[in-house]
Amino acid sequence: MSKKVLVLSASFRKHGNSDLLCDEFIKGAKEAGNEVEKIYLNDKHINFCKGCGVCNSTHKCIQQDDMAEILDKMVNADVIVMATPIYFYAMNGQMKTLIDRTVPRYTEISNKDFYFILASADDNKANLKRALEGFRGFTQDCLNGTKEKGIIYGVGAWQAGEIKGSPAMEEAYNMGKAC
Repeated sequence: MSKKVLVLSASFRKHGNSDLLCDEFIKGAKEAGNEVEKIYLNDKHINFCKGCGVCNSTHKCIQQDDMAEILDKMVNADVIVMATPIYFYAMNGQMKTLIDRTVPRYTEISNKDFYFILASADDNKANLKRALEGFRGFTQDCLNGTKEKGIIYGVGAWQAGEIKGSPAMEEAYNMGKAC
């Protein structure tokens, strides 16, 4: 059965390491017959959450930016892939901002499969635990019925493209194929 797969790439570098891993995941997911959409967050205008609380009762944000469209896609997806480069051992600000802005409809992002892609110059996977804890805090503690299906660690890659030929590329493809 075909699934709707939404890939959220927080890389600021198109064809950067986390973005290349997204593309491999997408390749596998499409070959498996899934419907896939990639949102390159850097192409979108997403404001910071203001903490005003209006969305608690209206379930709509007062800000006029691209987040409402992204939230619609997150709610309608079966599978969500969240990919980020690692900055100082945490997800980058673009991804954190996206997570913060899910508040108006986060209760509707339920019963989804999640994959995480983490790309880092550091070659020690253990040093990525803070970023992973951030993703898990969102998906496991705040959302209902979610399943963590896989983590792709793109480690030891600093310059754009260094991830090519690494075991992480094959992992990304295989996880996409299996999603």
